[in-house]
Amino acid sequence: MSFGTLILAVIVIAAGAFFLSRRKVLGLADGDRRRLHSLPHYHGMHALLLAAVPALLLLFAWSVLQPVVVDRTAVSHLSGENYDTSGERSLAMSEVRRVADAIDGLIKGGKLNSDDLDGLSIDDLGRRLEETGIPVLADVPPQILDSARTYRSASAAGDLIKIGLVLLLALAGAAYGYSVAHPDLRARNRTEMGVRALLVAAACVAILTTFGIVLSLLFNTIEFFRIYPAHEFFLNLTWSPSFGGGSDLGIIPLLWGTLYISFIALLVAVPLGLFSAIYLAEYAHPKFRSVAKPLLEVLTGIPTIVYGLFALLIVGPALSSVYGRGGLGWMPSDTAVITAGLVMGIMLIPFVSSLSDDVINAVPQSMRDGSYGLGATKSETVRKVIVPAALPGIVGAILLAASRAIGETMIVVLGAGAAARMSLNPFEAMTTVTAKIVSQLTGDADFASPEALVAFALGMTLFVVTLGLNIVALAIVRRYREQYE
Repeated sequence: MSFGTLILAVIVIAAGAFFLSRRKVLGLADGDRRRLHSLPHYHGMHALLLAAVPALLLLFAWSVLQPVVVDRTAVSHLSGENYDTSGERSLAMSEVRRVADAIDGLIKGGKLNSDDLDGLSIDDLGRRLEETGIPVLADVPPQILDSARTYRSASAAGDLIKIGLVLLLALAGAAYGYSVAHPDLRARNRTEMGVRALLVAAACVAILTTFGIVLSLLFNTIEFFRIYPAHEFFLNLTWSPSFGGGSDLGIIPLLWGTLYISFIALLVAVPLGLFSAIYLAEYAHPKFRSVAKPLLEVLTGIPTIVYGLFALLIVGPALSSVYGRGGLGWMPSDTAVITAGLVMGIMLIPFVSSLSDDVINAVPQSMRDGSYGLGATKSETVRKVIVPAALPGIVGAILLAASRAIGETMIVVLGAGAAARMSLNPFEAMTTVTAKIVSQLTGDADFASPEALVAFALGMTLFVVTLGLNIVALAIVRRYREQYE
């Protein structure tokens, strides 16, 4: 039974508990709702929550924990000097999963009987896999084959236990909800408490996710600094990774490229976005605004890879024709800081414009009327009343755009190049922290090496920088909020 089918089965059981409990309390009250403490649908919802929530929680928890347990069970069959490090075991487990998938393919194709799988010797199983014609499965080591067979059996056992426990828990919850359904039951109170608990849990998901991300970055960053000196990471001006050893992993060139490209992007996005927001909120005709604002927000729905291709194929060659070798000679290639900055600025315009427009519209009309009553013109009202009053929200919009710029990857990869250097020339190629995170984790890298673990240190540093920007913006927002409220 698949994951979706199991969820559907739980929903069907919960729906049945809803209708049966609702009918039961109505029957006990002889159809007189005045004899019920709670309305019939609250009794149904009480049984539905008892049937669905525990079963679904178990299902999701089991789905998260089962792969971990299965991997540990399979990796226990890997021993020897070829699987000593965590990186080697991780690569071996990837091979184990591929072999297990190939075995499933043989069983589904009728070339192998699942009942005979345990009776096959390692050599026979290896020959069966070689017949699949997949090059990566040729000459598979015996330990990998044994681990793949253990991986399949553990996964199948886990799935079977999961289905049984989830369905049993759903039926038990439905039976209990049906049994306690009574006209005197405070079903509304219980239902509202249960829904409140679900809302609190949903609100905690974002917080727990943030903590999980930070902790995963932190632990891997600590592991990196055990291998590579921290002072060289933060003070070295050279970025030259080499998986063969002897790497220079200085973050300063990457941090400089990140901030420089983001600065150019904000120079484009903030004026254009803010001015367009002021025009749409204060000057534009309602019919024009109803058309222009949705068209402007369409930019947020364009994938960043499209912006990257736009930078690589259109903006870069256009700038190079003017500032490159065919023009002023300032731009050695199509990829440069100015290329990525301009395209990223275009991408950020709707972030600044839409949020600023909403904040400006939220300024009370009484402030505008008061300004007009004192004889101020419309432009004076915008400059001296509306913009100062909306400044905290505008700063928040700019901060969101800055965070988006700092975390952008595809535009930088395709538009800015891959050179890690420190320069003030916007017509030279540079790179950013996010681009190097992708490059360091691409391919079958040994995750125990500093060249791979440095990606987590880069991510942690970027997180701290973004957090610092948030703190500074929060201080600015509080200062002006006290001034204008």
